[in-house]
Amino acid sequence: MNTLTPLARIGSAPVGSALTRRQKAAIIIRLALSHGADVPLQDLPEDLQIDLTRILGGMRPITRDQLNDVVEEFAQELEALGLTFPRGVAGALSVLDGRISAHTAARLRKEAGVRQTGDPWDRIRKLDPKKLVPIIESESLEVAAIILSKLDISTAAELLGLLPGEKARRITYAVSQTTGVTPDALERIGISLAAQLDTVNEGAFDTDPEERVGAILNFSTAATRDDVLTGLEEADKDFADRVRKAIFTFMNIPDRIAPRDIPKVVRGIDQSVLVTAIGGCTTPEATRAADYILENMSGRMADAIREEVKDAGKVKPKDAEAAMTEIVTMVRELETSGELLLIAGEEDED
Repeated sequence: MNTLTPLARIGSAPVGSALTRRQKAAIIIRLALSHGADVPLQDLPEDLQIDLTRILGGMRPITRDQLNDVVEEFAQELEALGLTFPRGVAGALSVLDGRISAHTAARLRKEAGVRQTGDPWDRIRKLDPKKLVPIIESESLEVAAIILSKLDISTAAELLGLLPGEKARRITYAVSQTTGVTPDALERIGISLAAQLDTVNEGAFDTDPEERVGAILNFSTAATRDDVLTGLEEADKDFADRVRKAIFTFMNIPDRIAPRDIPKVVRGIDQSVLVTAIGGCTTPEATRAADYILENMSGRMADAIREEVKDAGKVKPKDAEAAMTEIVTMVRELETSGELLLIAGEEDED
């Protein structure tokens, strides 16, 4: 490439000096910014951001020919480049995000001292207030007040309601002392809290114990489910109550599924399965669920199922339970895919 000489020879720029690679890079960045490109300069190390700012501030005008030469050299280097790789563990984790397990990513991040990407406060704001309680209780009043100030108003109000009255009052007053907190301090506190969350959440399982037990009992027989819940009540009533809230069975359909979503459920179920499940309803709770399903599907299909139920006669309890489980499985699949949202039952609202 030809030697480039700055057009204006003012200030401290040496006469006839060639542009350095960093000056050429600054020219490319200046050109990109002038055309409205979104260049993520904030991702550069701080020392490089400082260097870039100083270089841009010290540059002098260049001719169009010089600009064309720099752009051409840049284009040639891009064409010669076969493949790039991320720098360090942080970059590699960004590339592999969603492709390796969350547990492995957290372990690598912890070992390398890499923080979670993005704004840590966004992550904290999305947490269930119940998970913030132990963090609030372990932090100073000043940090607790900062956390409260960064949350959405409704979430902050819910969090205050979960704390002892005296603690809640002291934290609320401490909010008045947060006016002098700098953005840098706020970011450091957010990163520290996010690191605590990584330590607390790092485990072998992605779900809470009650959710895992509830998922198992969803597909157990009614007798087994009742027997296990009775045993849990005797051993740990609080845990048993949480497991009950995590369970969804055929009998929960009227309370947990909106009428408009029933057609989505029955659409994926073979009609013979519906006939067996509805024909096997012998208890008031099961009959209520069957009636709810029939009332919220198409009238023609409901009438056809009622006729088939009459013709089929008595259904074996084992067959009825298997058919009900198949319906529950379909509900769970629709919930997982986001096509259906279960309504919180009365127990969930306690």
